Amino acid sequence: MFKAGTVDYMDTQDKAPKSLAERLHQARRRQFVGRENERSLFRAAITADEQPFYILHIHGPGGIGKTSLLQQFEEICREAVIEVWMIDGRTTDPSPESFITALRNTTGLAEDASILEGLAAKGDRRVLLIDNYERLGMLDRWLRETLLPQLPDKTLVVIAGRRPPSVPWRTDPGWQPLVRTISLRNLQPDEVQSYLAVRQVPAAQHQTVLNFTHGYPLALSLMADMFIYKPGLKFQPEKEPDIVKALLDRLVSNVPSPAHRTALQACALVRQITESLLSEIIPDSDPHELFEWLRELSIIEVGSNGLFPHDLARDALVADLRWRDQNRYRNLHERVRQYYSARLQATRGHEQQTILVDYIFLHRDSPVVQPYFNIIQAQGQGIGGFLTDIAREGDWDVLKEMVERFEGPESADLAAFWFEQQPRGVVVFRNQEDAPMGFMTLLALENLEASVRERDPAVKAAWEYLYSHAPLRVGERAVYVRFWMAAESYQNISTLQGLIAVNAVRYYLTTPGLAFSFFPCAEPQLWTAIFAYADLHRIPEIDFSVGGREYGVFGHDWRVVPPTSWLDLLAEREISPAPETVVRPSVVSPILVLSRPDFAEALLDALRDFTRPDMLLSNPLLRSRLVVGDIEIDGEDRERVEFLQQVIGETADYLKESPRDLKYYRALYHTYLQPAPTQAKAAELLDLPMGTFRRHLKNGIERLTELLWQQEVGASGL
Repeated sequence: MFKAGTVDYMDTQDKAPKSLAERLHQARRRQFVGRENERSLFRAAITADEQPFYILHIHGPGGIGKTSLLQQFEEICREAVIEVWMIDGRTTDPSPESFITALRNTTGLAEDASILEGLAAKGDRRVLLIDNYERLGMLDRWLRETLLPQLPDKTLVVIAGRRPPSVPWRTDPGWQPLVRTISLRNLQPDEVQSYLAVRQVPAAQHQTVLNFTHGYPLALSLMADMFIYKPGLKFQPEKEPDIVKALLDRLVSNVPSPAHRTALQACALVRQITESLLSEIIPDSDPHELFEWLRELSIIEVGSNGLFPHDLARDALVADLRWRDQNRYRNLHERVRQYYSARLQATRGHEQQTILVDYIFLHRDSPVVQPYFNIIQAQGQGIGGFLTDIAREGDWDVLKEMVERFEGPESADLAAFWFEQQPRGVVVFRNQEDAPMGFMTLLALENLEASVRERDPAVKAAWEYLYSHAPLRVGERAVYVRFWMAAESYQNISTLQGLIAVNAVRYYLTTPGLAFSFFPCAEPQLWTAIFAYADLHRIPEIDFSVGGREYGVFGHDWRVVPPTSWLDLLAEREISPAPETVVRPSVVSPILVLSRPDFAEALLDALRDFTRPDMLLSNPLLRSRLVVGDIEIDGEDRERVEFLQQVIGETADYLKESPRDLKYYRALYHTYLQPAPTQAKAAELLDLPMGTFRRHLKNGIERLTELLWQQEVGASGL
């Protein structure tokens, strides 16, 4: 028998449906997959001799499947012949009177009947399901303190809403043992496959759908519907804005202001958002208020370093922003990068590593980067649970054995040699038990003696390449990432390889004077795409062989594309719809590598021609890193001349800050920057004997040359 609002008839699962209600129940059963743990918990609770709990709180974001799960609970009650009633917060006003009326209607009680006596007469066991509980927030205290405590014994109340239970539910010593809480998550991959098969989605599209939906039930349902209406579709999220909009409508139903929307978009763009990052992105707003608003959203979770959205919400928000307003996306991306860049300069150690993970996360949507860096997830103090550390006394034999296992005894002997030569260049990655699970070596090449270089064919070839193609100048450095591997997966793609990449990038960005870096691979074809994306290019002439095994080598000249330009290049590749088409900026291609004497000679010529821009057009400094490496210009010589004049003038001004250097600055100023007709006239203006004036001018040129040379060779670090 079927009563309005009540399910109390026997299951007809194996019989032909005799009513529309039966057809609805059978259709729901067929299409429902997963949630086995939740259904088992509920079934055990309503059939146990002694109920293990009396309130079941289920929470999760919109579209996660709360309503579908409650419908399954109804089915379970039907099977067990247990009274079950449903109240929907969307159709009930948040007042005690409206709730009582809804309860009276759904249980079929007369208007003048006592609600508590009526429920007591409904059977030995009974279940009350309350859906969309977030709409009844104003009733939370009344339900907790007044109505629910009066319900008959052996009544199970299931509350489903977007937010976790309020604090009193969790802290009241009376309620604590009576309440069970479930946080609904996305479906597992095997459950997704089952659902898509039931919905007859083409098998060839299953992985694409899984990648987009992350197992999010609402998205799966929308996708399945789309394949029904568009047979033969090859799904591409960026070309289906209607699906993205439908998801956002369910996930984020109320955004108070443009600032709140920007905060939400920024939260989706970055790995984890903080108040300080919000203040940088939205400077004219209250970051604390925005942060607290984000924190209350059902799609937002709290991490160890800030807030982050569920995967599907993140993807939907970013896809919508990129489709809706590409310029806004670029602007937001740039603000975030500026914040990270400033933080990189101000931090060290683990905090700096965390920021680099955040930086790399900005590139997660690149089709080139995605297969490699989806694995990078920060957990605890490291990535994937690993800790970055220096090598310790007991590590050397373990690391040597690791090399021998993957590369053979000859490579292991070379590793031991470099461990002894440069122990501080060894970075070890440990698990929670402090055991080494991988390592990398960062060999400094600039001061190696010839006999040391000759010991290793890899280093020997790299040094010869530097000497013939890009010789190091005084103060410049070169690094060779000679050995790098994980204990379990060697150089294959893994979480630990992501950590190795993070530490390599940190070295590149924070090492003053870094001119060149080398990176060898046992299987270079595996890494060619991602290294090319990161502007590390194959140098086949320095490939080497050890123990009969060939290694391919990649490299990057940091004088040609310095860190600031490198980060801009990567950002442009991430933002571009076709990242593989983004090439090196033309501004940095013609850099001229000058020796210290050549640099000093070119600077002296520039000083002599300082007030004659046409004469500066042929000065070598226009193609030096001092000019080309630190500005964004389109290659026009006139702009380079103006910048060269500017950097010389500003650096000379620095001499005025020191009482000792002030007299040297005055000699430079009256000779070159604002020159007198002759040096004799300049000496007269300064009231100096000619010999003293010339000594001041010589010292001024030397001080200016040194300051500018440090900028030329020392600007590798951020």
